[in-house]
Amino acid sequence: MLLTIAAAHDLAVRILTRHGMSEPSARVVADHLVDAGLCGHEFSGLPRVLAIVDALRDKPPAGDIRVVRENHCSALIDGGDNVGYVVSITAIDKAIDICMKSGVAVVCANNTWFSGRLGYYVERAARLGLIAIHTTNTTARVAPYGGIDRVMGTNPFAIGFPSEDDPLIIDIGTSSTSWGDVILSATKGHSLPPGVAVNAQGQPTVDPSAALGGAFMPWGDARGSGLSLAIQLLGILAGSSVVIPDVSNYGLFFLVVDPDLLMPGGLYKSRVSELRRTIIASRSALEGEKVQVPGDGSLQRRKRALQSDVVKLDDKVYAALRELSI
Repeated sequence: MLLTIAAAHDLAVRILTRHGMSEPSARVVADHLVDAGLCGHEFSGLPRVLAIVDALRDKPPAGDIRVVRENHCSALIDGGDNVGYVVSITAIDKAIDICMKSGVAVVCANNTWFSGRLGYYVERAARLGLIAIHTTNTTARVAPYGGIDRVMGTNPFAIGFPSEDDPLIIDIGTSSTSWGDVILSATKGHSLPPGVAVNAQGQPTVDPSAALGGAFMPWGDARGSGLSLAIQLLGILAGSSVVIPDVSNYGLFFLVVDPDLLMPGGLYKSRVSELRRTIIASRSALEGEKVQVPGDGSLQRRKRALQSDVVKLDDKVYAALRELSI
């Protein structure tokens, strides 16, 4: 199914407001989901509306987003049980504001859920010339390395660097698959790749439904599991639970730094661009293909999609979304 960008955005807003989200919040979420689709991240795009609606059914109306503690270099935000797409925008904008004044900012938020694609938020800061790091712990769906019980979240990590052209964005998850990707596979009737999940008995499975009842495996074995643990601990610092058993109280962590503190005059941005050019010009292991910097593929796909004004959507996903919009 092909939709115009405006039609995709309107569909998301219509569904979310129909199921209890305020229109301003729905528009923030729709902006994020459509952008993810334009960047080629299908599971982070409009299909995510299905999961958001499921969560909204079990939640009371959201409260206010409040800054509960703030000083010259930090802030703590209570998300009011609003969806993380909205709380994360509030948090990164607060971090940018503090950083512009002090040169560095640490901002955390809690009492929120589902924050989407983390690269979206660090790019917002990087386009203003700032370095930004963002992590969040999430619902326990991942086994620690060597285990089969759900203890960790999918716990993504993103860092954005300013450059003389597009920001350099690195955005990774610390699990072998994401919850959104498993939900999308279930909706489309597809199997999972081998080795990414176990069922409730701890046996390997490629069945998305069995994986949702079991646990996902950590990405990168012990190294990925160690990074996931670090992100879990930063989430606790933000005010989340030690282990998050359901869709609630994620801990969002943001660190934003002005590179001019250490390398003034725009020199840092020029060196980021220089490194990007060096990587792209290096020899490729695959004949006929260029070496690519992480995140640049997403940026290029977005540019092409914006020119064509098209959002691609799986037919089964579109049918499910249409049903929710009626």
